Amino acid sequence: MTPGRTGRGARPGRTAEPAAAAGKEKLQKILARAGLGSRREIERWIEAGRVEVNGHGARLGDRAGPEDAIRLDGRPVDVGAAVSGRVLLYHKPVGEVTTRSDPEGRPTVFRSLPPLPGGRWIAVGRLDLNTLGLILFTNDGALAHRLMHPSTGLEREYAVRVRGDPDALVLERLLRGVELDDGPARFEAIAAGGARGANRWFHVLLREGRRRLVRRLWESQGLEVSRLIRVRFGPLVLPRGLPAGRWREATAEELRALYRAAGLAPPGGAGGLPRPAKATKSTKSTKSTGSTGSAGRRRIPAGTQRRRR
Repeated sequence: MTPGRTGRGARPGRTAEPAAAAGKEKLQKILARAGLGSRREIERWIEAGRVEVNGHGARLGDRAGPEDAIRLDGRPVDVGAAVSGRVLLYHKPVGEVTTRSDPEGRPTVFRSLPPLPGGRWIAVGRLDLNTLGLILFTNDGALAHRLMHPSTGLEREYAVRVRGDPDALVLERLLRGVELDDGPARFEAIAAGGARGANRWFHVLLREGRRRLVRRLWESQGLEVSRLIRVRFGPLVLPRGLPAGRWREATAEELRALYRAAGLAPPGGAGGLPRPAKATKSTKSTKSTGSTGSAGRRRIPAGTQRRRR
């Protein structure tokens, strides 16, 4: 045996992982699975010193197991409790921000959601102040992480009203890809809709969630977006008849489709969830800013102009 090796194929200086680390997972994964937040959010909590393990401040990369005592903001966390995966479909109106609190005092999407005992709602992505449409919220941090991760590549579909009448060359450039300040970007598909006056409707598909990406792509061609509505995220579509500022719970079928799209097994209770009640609005929810019309619900049909692969 070659000196310095501990076994066949071992590298010099490389030792086996201590047995004590077996069965342990990263803190952000454990806390996300417990429904306390998304992994990225929990990483920020760890960096801010809000998480302790066995009485010591946690650091990024720390792991824990069932025998470890974890505290968040000084309060013990029951990481062994099973999370019953829940998802809300929320119709965001214009004028709300996708954040828990806003220094300018603007209304936030979270003030319209129902209370969640023992957990917190996690927004799956964001919509900017002037964009309306579908936002998903979940109490399952692992699901939120997978849905937002670029490697998952879930489709986001938008109805967009553009000032002007872009020709075929403009649409081809948007499908082929253009260079933006944060790298190349493109639409996966574009479907032309109706026109009224100087405005033209389109439905577009993206597979990523970069900041204001739909608007920036059209602006790269000298065109202004006058209205933007997200109508689909992955397999879930903005429900017909759901007014802006209101939410409804995902059905068992929608939950299964969403977990499947994220590459995850649905939680044990997902198959037996009751049918959701009709759309609900909290007492603090903002008033609807108007109907999106038929443009906000139609999905991109087969045969639409798509990016050449």
